[in-house]
Amino acid sequence: MSTDGTNKGRHRWIVCWAGLILIGALFFLSIYGAFLGSSRAKSFFNSPTMIVIWMTLTAGLIFSLVVSRRLLRNVGLLLMHLGALSVLAGAVWGSAGAHNLREKLFGIRKFQSGQMIIYEQQAEKHVVSESSARITELPFSIRLKDFRIEYYKPEYLQIQGPGARSWAVPVEIGSEVFLDSDLGSITVLRSFENFRIKIEGEKRIAVDANGLGPNPALEVQLKDPNGNVTTKYVFERFSAHARPEDKLLLGYYRTIQDYISELQIIKDGRILAEKSIEVNHPLHFGGYHFYQHSYDSENEQYTVLMVVSDSGLALVYAGYVMLCIGVFQHFWLRGIIGKKLKAN
Repeated sequence: MSTDGTNKGRHRWIVCWAGLILIGALFFLSIYGAFLGSSRAKSFFNSPTMIVIWMTLTAGLIFSLVVSRRLLRNVGLLLMHLGALSVLAGAVWGSAGAHNLREKLFGIRKFQSGQMIIYEQQAEKHVVSESSARITELPFSIRLKDFRIEYYKPEYLQIQGPGARSWAVPVEIGSEVFLDSDLGSITVLRSFENFRIKIEGEKRIAVDANGLGPNPALEVQLKDPNGNVTTKYVFERFSAHARPEDKLLLGYYRTIQDYISELQIIKDGRILAEKSIEVNHPLHFGGYHFYQHSYDSENEQYTVLMVVSDSGLALVYAGYVMLCIGVFQHFWLRGIIGKKLKAN
């Protein structure tokens, strides 16, 4: 083999491995970004340093495809390079700069991300863009049918007694729990989502009044060792309080499992789509993903949605699929097929 041929082979080998290293860098940067969280990852990947790295990655991958003919003959390597380019192209297409450029050049008004607040039984179409704080209208409305919070079971009645004694009692309606010979027992009689006092004549009656805002509470019955019975109400949202003669300090505790918004997409008076969304389970419609972001923690009367454009997302997904197939074909499938051909 001539010296020129050897040098060309060496150069192709260097280009090929440089491309693989660039693909590996993209892979590990993607994993790193997943652990940063949404806001930190956005700042990190859009920093000047990372922009230079993205440009270098793109130029290197394109150069590898142009220079190395081996890539065109090796399906696995070709898919890995094309997949990495697809991921980078999707990220660029979905960036805030690309959204702004498309609006200036083609009049396509589509924001990258924003937030919207929707009250129960109301419809809303206005979104506050994160990048510019501009209010943008969607071409359809979103109606919040209902918002609800789900809690882990069991819920707990926390009891603090004299002498640093304490109990965490699972809430079971009608179940009597014996504390000790000095304090007697306690029974949970009722639970309330929206505790209110209703006045009927001279009587005051505890009721569960739906629609007036959340006020979770428990009605408990205390029975001392002498058989005397006292009824108390324990509130989740108000710190436990007691009179000087009380021996027990009571608290009501629940742990949030999930919060869910039941949404409807409405246009021209017609319901086009409907879904109950929760954290990590968004609604996709009209070129946007609608994520459960926050809610009215005081009265639970509205939900806060994060609205994210899906521009470039298909390219990113297709790129990662090509990357996975290419890696599998190049490092595993090719070897298996080669061994079988040699055996035959």
